[in-house]
Amino acid sequence: MVIAPFPLRTVRAARFATCGAGLLLSASIAQAIDLGPFTLSGFAKIESQTGSNQCPSCQRFPDEDKQRFWADELVAGKPYGRHTQTTTLIQPYLGGKFDLGGGYRLNGLLSQRWRDGKVDIPGFWYEKNVAISHEDLGSLRVGAMTTRTWSVADYPYGSNVGVADAWGSAGAGYGLLTKAVRYTTRPLDVFDGDLVLEATWDRGNTGFKVNKPRFLELYGQYRHGDLVVDAMAQDTRNGTPSAWSHGPFTGLTPNADDDAKLGGSGQSIAMAMARYQVDSQWEVSGGLRRNRWSGAYAVITRTGPPALWNNMFNVDWNGSLKGVANPGYPATSVDLMAGLRYRSGPWIASTGLVHLGKARTDNPSERGQSNSALINAYGLQYEYGGGLAVYGLAGWVRYGRLGLSPMSMPGNSSFTNVDSRVARSGNWVGLGVVYAQ
Repeated sequence: MVIAPFPLRTVRAARFATCGAGLLLSASIAQAIDLGPFTLSGFAKIESQTGSNQCPSCQRFPDEDKQRFWADELVAGKPYGRHTQTTTLIQPYLGGKFDLGGGYRLNGLLSQRWRDGKVDIPGFWYEKNVAISHEDLGSLRVGAMTTRTWSVADYPYGSNVGVADAWGSAGAGYGLLTKAVRYTTRPLDVFDGDLVLEATWDRGNTGFKVNKPRFLELYGQYRHGDLVVDAMAQDTRNGTPSAWSHGPFTGLTPNADDDAKLGGSGQSIAMAMARYQVDSQWEVSGGLRRNRWSGAYAVITRTGPPALWNNMFNVDWNGSLKGVANPGYPATSVDLMAGLRYRSGPWIASTGLVHLGKARTDNPSERGQSNSALINAYGLQYEYGGGLAVYGLAGWVRYGRLGLSPMSMPGNSSFTNVDSRVARSGNWVGLGVVYAQ
């Protein structure tokens, strides 16, 4: 970047705008439509996959959460084999920017995602926030927004090498915030590169008075030439216990009236990722993530009928610990990601590898801690121009053992549609079309 002809104030403004836009939009946006102070962008795609060793109806209670032991039960004799699934995703972004003078700017962003014609996560926005920024002071954003541990892991890292869900949506993090406050610094000159630091806070469902939710995320991005390093950490208390880093941060259950019947729980995630543009054609990337869950004991919150349970995690079902029935146990695990991407003209070839590791826990019951998963994806994309591209994909999964899936997976067939209780391995191929504006 040549900066000598420009005043420092102008350079800072340009760099702040560039970094802010890159951090803000977690979608592949080729170009945008400007409507006065408003900008419309987004993406839409349709993808069809055919995979082996799949059994969509093998679980006796298909809508039950993996953490509930009755969800472990399979239907005897159900055949499993090849299955085809088609998915559509549409996500527009409507942004607004207004210059206030004196270097200050007011920004707003509104975005929602639809999957197969329905709101992706009912009741939650992807982006619904406003921000005030200054080229020297950074920006302060308030409202609903995506977290960095999900959005950055999802795009560009996971999406660029075909493992967006397996990498971005696994683990002990959260992906959507509802009442967040986020401060982002301007780019700082560090070792001849640009460093952006950020802190995000959210109180979740404020109806909980005993087990009050709290969310803290710290994020930093360092750019030096063709190297980009992203590091982030979440520390949370009394969000919904889960292993789905795409999920919203709210409270222990959807109902704050359950507060007095519940015990507190917490989880955290620490992750570092990097990507390096070797030359105009080759890019390599990688990531390391550590997950931690405190565990959450199981308790009936409504006697019914039907009886309702809380959101539990890593439970020793029918066991006890210090006088607590069905206790939840702490657990930790480590996940890895590696990617390689090659571009030649309009063609892009890629491969991504994700390893979801075994977990360490004192739980005497098997809840997936002894299992691991290795997921490998391959992709070939052709860019027609104007934001339109077609692509083919293939991949395979190999579990460490037959049984419940690894602890950092939200379900037993998540990400691959291959249920780890039914088959140790599976593969898939598919085609898709994507348009990014």
